[in-house]
Amino acid sequence: MVKKRIVQEPLWVKILLFFISGIFLSVFIALPLITIFQEALKSGIVVYLQTFTDPGVTSAIRLSLLTIVICVPINTFFGIFIAWLVTKYEFPGKRILITAIEVPFSISPVIAGLLFIFMFGAIGWFGTWLIDHGIKIVFAFPGIVLAVLFVSFPFVARELIPLMRVLGKDDEEAALTLGASGFQIFWKVTLPNIKWGLLYGIILTNARALGEFGAVSVVSGLVRGVTTTMPLYIDILYGEYMFRAAFAVASIMTFLALFTIIAKAVLEYFIAAQRKSMEVEIQL
Repeated sequence: MVKKRIVQEPLWVKILLFFISGIFLSVFIALPLITIFQEALKSGIVVYLQTFTDPGVTSAIRLSLLTIVICVPINTFFGIFIAWLVTKYEFPGKRILITAIEVPFSISPVIAGLLFIFMFGAIGWFGTWLIDHGIKIVFAFPGIVLAVLFVSFPFVARELIPLMRVLGKDDEEAALTLGASGFQIFWKVTLPNIKWGLLYGIILTNARALGEFGAVSVVSGLVRGVTTTMPLYIDILYGEYMFRAAFAVASIMTFLALFTIIAKAVLEYFIAAQRKSMEVEIQL
């Protein structure tokens, strides 16, 4: 019997790789993050806090949070619905539906914004009808919601479809034979099994909705204090050489992003543990 020889990298190679990785992370991640908070607090904490008394800043923060409050639950609902439909049923066009979920990842956000302009703008497909009925979508809050819904739609579905495929239908079918209703099956069987994947998808949806710039900049019209979300207002402030205010707003987004990363890492741990337990159950 021939024994396999275990080949290990020399110590200097490990040290070199560690050094290169550290330099890369420091230059492209740590240094920019430190710079954001350093510039935001450069004039002192009092001046930093005064930035958030500006009506434009408060309006941008409020608009971003309102957009998230609307878009994340909607995309969560339809993400669960589509994942359930794809994994539990067979129907014509199933592959087309799965492919369509990836469309927002394939289209540039700017192009996505232009699509809504061509659909709901003054010269768009529905523009005349909307004007006649006094409904304003583009260059208004509804257009921002539609753009964010489009770009952040796939995340929940993409997280749940693989997970629900692995889980299979056995638990739901067992609950059905015991007389459980469809709602009871989902609430007491399916949802506990997919909870970590669902939360992971929600966090990714929230992150994309909060940071979206391209599509929103096209459909919003950049009406200051009315249709400017935080990313748009940061760009406006920076373009007007109001660097302190721009970095102050950027620090809020950065803090939210760091919180998202931490929550994402925690959920990845629980998802990995769940998948490992499922693999053990399958082997048994």
